[in-house]
Amino acid sequence: MRASFTRLLTAIAATVLIVGCSTSPEGSTDGAPVIDPVTGKPAASGKPGAQASKIPGVDLTAKGGPGEADPRLKSGILARRSIYYDYDQFDVKDEYRGVVEAHAKYLRENPAARMLIQGNTDERGSREYNVGLGQRRSDGVKKMLVLLGARDNQIEAVSLGEEKPQAEGHDESAWSKNRRSDMLYGGEY
Repeated sequence: MRASFTRLLTAIAATVLIVGCSTSPEGSTDGAPVIDPVTGKPAASGKPGAQASKIPGVDLTAKGGPGEADPRLKSGILARRSIYYDYDQFDVKDEYRGVVEAHAKYLRENPAARMLIQGNTDERGSREYNVGLGQRRSDGVKKMLVLLGARDNQIEAVSLGEEKPQAEGHDESAWSKNRRSDMLYGGEY
């Protein structure tokens, strides 16, 4: 008796679940108005997905648009975008602290600005080691920027390892140019 009662309750629950999950016929709004997200007014036909007006486009070629860099980034200390490292190191040297501080100030004053930091290494070392070292370099610059007031969500730190050399060659002169972190702003990458 108890087993049949449990089966009956299970059958009723399954029926209620199936009926409750059924969908309305296409185009039916069950009396709820469909609001156009652009105008805030009821949509033209009252059907989901219908729009009463056209969504405005964004001109990426317009002056001051997202694709154009701020002119302040092209001169002075903000034009300096690379931090160089000693062999097998990832700490920012004192000589580059002013550069990082200037970029942190720019990011603080421009909350819409976005930055990508690319950590790079020379060709020596395994691929895995160089990717890890490049990441530690970019993370170190990001951490310093955040400590100086930039917002964490403005900055992305990545490693390119040895994949993007600044100088070709197999000597210290080339290697010293390749051990770096590059700071790029939105629209530059």
